[in-house]
Amino acid sequence: MCFLCNSKNAAWPGRRAFLLAAAGSAAAASLPALAQVDVGSASQLRNLVPADELENAATQEYAKMLAEARSKGALVEAGNPQLQRLRGIFSRVQPHTAQWNDRAKSWKWEVNLIGSKQINAFCMPGGKIAFYTGILEQLKLTDEEVAMIMGHEMAHALREHARARIAKTQGTGTLLSLGASLFGLGDLGGVAANIGTQLISLRFSRDDENEADLVGLELAARSGYNPQAAVSLWEKMGQAGGGANGPSFLSTHPSGPARIQQLQNNVPKVQGLYQRARG
Repeated sequence: MCFLCNSKNAAWPGRRAFLLAAAGSAAAASLPALAQVDVGSASQLRNLVPADELENAATQEYAKMLAEARSKGALVEAGNPQLQRLRGIFSRVQPHTAQWNDRAKSWKWEVNLIGSKQINAFCMPGGKIAFYTGILEQLKLTDEEVAMIMGHEMAHALREHARARIAKTQGTGTLLSLGASLFGLGDLGGVAANIGTQLISLRFSRDDENEADLVGLELAARSGYNPQAAVSLWEKMGQAGGGANGPSFLSTHPSGPARIQQLQNNVPKVQGLYQRARG
């Protein structure tokens, strides 16, 4: 629900424009010079939420999640072959991230694996990645398909979808209260700090999902992973089914023919990147 669209205050359109103009004074993330997929510019609304505060909140929540998994004996140890596989794939993808978001250069990326039957994976703001063993084992993912999931989740962080989502879903009153501390953004910063528990299951918009699909596709292709795997991945997701008993991943990343078709249409755009990386 977008509270920004429901204001009854006649003066709000002008006031909103003022707020966005001020918040947008920070440099917007631009497309990489050689980007092959077309996703446009990142949302300017994200500038209403302090990136540092959100990333710190994500780091704290991620640490809590790992500690809980460790206490239950579910946190996979560093020597585990599945975790080593994940970190190996990550090591190929990560060098291509900064061109999508300059902040990624300073992120303290982490990749961890949790023993669970859940079919799920995510990347929190600031580069905190987790996979569940269920998604690897139940879907019998190839390295290329793992790279597509990893690229997709990293793309959510790189495009700062969580940051923009928080700004879009906070009430009009919250935004108006920024008047006295416009440049400090304290109120929304507080929201960011309190949203940590929601970051794992945050539901992104269809546009966010489309962006993450395409940016993830390009990241994986640049890393030498066959882009056609994006299609086979989502076909597997579709076969895994949805509904109340469906995979956790599909509750926030619904599959469907339109999603698969969009990926199929974009595979040729990144094929050259893949071939160059493999060359």
